[in-house]
Amino acid sequence: MKVIICGAGEVGRSIAHYLAEEDNEVTIVDQDADLVSNIAGSSDIRAIHGHAALPETLEKVGANEADLLIAVTPSDEVNMVICQVAHSLFKVTTRIARVREQGYLDQRWADIFRADHMPINHVISPETEVALAFAERLKVPGASDVFSLIEGRVQLINLRLTNSCPLLHTPLTEIRQLFPDLNVTIVAIYRDDELIIPRKGNEELLEKDQIYFTVETSQINRALSAFGFEVEETQKILIVGGGKVGLRLATSLVQNSQNKIHVQIIEHDKKRALKVATEVKGLPITVFCGDALDSEILEEAGASESHAIVSVTNDDETNALSSLLGKRLGIRNNLALINRQGYDVLLTNIGIDSVVIPRSITVSSILRHVRLGRILSAHAIAHDKGEILEAEALESSHIVGKPLKDFDIPKDIIIGAIIRGEEFIRPYGDTTIQAGDHVILLAAKKSIRKAERLFSVRLEWF
Repeated sequence: MKVIICGAGEVGRSIAHYLAEEDNEVTIVDQDADLVSNIAGSSDIRAIHGHAALPETLEKVGANEADLLIAVTPSDEVNMVICQVAHSLFKVTTRIARVREQGYLDQRWADIFRADHMPINHVISPETEVALAFAERLKVPGASDVFSLIEGRVQLINLRLTNSCPLLHTPLTEIRQLFPDLNVTIVAIYRDDELIIPRKGNEELLEKDQIYFTVETSQINRALSAFGFEVEETQKILIVGGGKVGLRLATSLVQNSQNKIHVQIIEHDKKRALKVATEVKGLPITVFCGDALDSEILEEAGASESHAIVSVTNDDETNALSSLLGKRLGIRNNLALINRQGYDVLLTNIGIDSVVIPRSITVSSILRHVRLGRILSAHAIAHDKGEILEAEALESSHIVGKPLKDFDIPKDIIIGAIIRGEEFIRPYGDTTIQAGDHVILLAAKKSIRKAERLFSVRLEWF
C-alpha cells in the first residue's frame, strides 16, 4: 500500500514508522526541513520537504498513485485543504484528517465532511479520543487500559497484577477450569518488555505481569474480583486541568450518568476557570481556580472524598505529580495524561494506575481505517508490539467453516471472543466461526497481515 503522511510531528512520525514496518511504501511531507532531515537520515521512509497542501508538492510525492493520505499537520484548516486537493486533483481513495477544533465537529455541521463538500473519509479528533479513553478506564477502576468492542458488548482490559492476585502461579488452563462460567480469555501477557501470546495455556501468571483479557461486559466486576481487584463505584471524580480534554471529559461523564456522577475541576488559569464554570452551569460540576500541586487546593476540591483523580493539563510533570499527590491524600484510582513517550512505564511503576498517551490514542484511531478486509477496528497495545482487532467474518472468509483447531493459525495470533447474534462465545479448539460472527483477536505486530488475511476472501470463492 502506498501511503502519504502530511505532517512530521510526533503522530506523523509514529504512524509512518508503524506502517513502514509492515512493508507499506510510506512518504512523509513537512515544511520543517530539520524534521524531514532527521527522518530521512534514520529510516527507510521517504521524507520530502514542502507544503503538503500545494498541488505541486502532492504531485511530487506521487499522490496520483497513493492508496491512502493522512493529514496530521498542526493546522486543522491545512489538513482539510490537503484532503480536498488530494481528492479533487489526484483521486486519492482514502483521506484521513486530524481535526482538533470542536467547532468543526459539532453534529449540526456533520455534512461539511461529505464527499461533495469537504471530502474527508475519516476525521480524527485527539481531544475527543483522549477524553473517551479516560472515560472508559474510569468505568474499570485499576485498569491500565480498556477498549470497548463490538458496540460495547465485549471489553478488552489491561491489568497490572499485584501480590494480592489469588491467581498468581496458576496455569491459564486451570483458570478456565476454576471459572467455567466466566467469559474471560487472557489473550496476552506483557512481561519484561516482551509480549507473550499464551496459545498453549500452560503459561502462569506472575506478579507485575500486565495481562490483557477479553470479557463479556456484564461480567466485568466478577473478572476484576477474580484477579484481586476491588470493585468500587466511581461517583466523585476530581479532574486537574480545565482545557479541552478536561472540559469534554467532565461534561460527558455527568451527562452519560444522568448527572449521578459529580465532578470537581481544578484549573490554574483564572480566565479559563471562569469560562469553564460558565460552560458547565447547571451540571453537577464544580470549578476551582488554583494550583493542583497545592495539597490544600486538592483538599478544598474534595480529594479525600473522591474516587478518582484524572490529571489532564498540558504539562506532563504537573499531571504526574498531582496524580501521585491525589493518591497520597487517599484517592484510590489515579490517571494521568502524558505526552512524552516512554514515561508511562516509569510512572506506572511509581504509583500511577493508568497513563494515557495522546500519540498512541491517535495512532490507534488511524489504524482502524488502515486495516484491510473486514477489520472493523484496531488498537495498538503493549508499546506497539501487538494489536487488538475486531473483525467480521463473511461467508467467503478464510477462517469460516471449520473448527479453529483445523486451521493453521500462526502461534502469535489468538482469538479472544466471538459474538454471534445475542450469544457470547468463549473460543475453544472445536469452536467453528460462522458467517456474520464478530470476532476479537490479538496479533503480534509481525503477524498483522496474516490476521487480516484470515478475514479476507478465499480465492476459491471466485
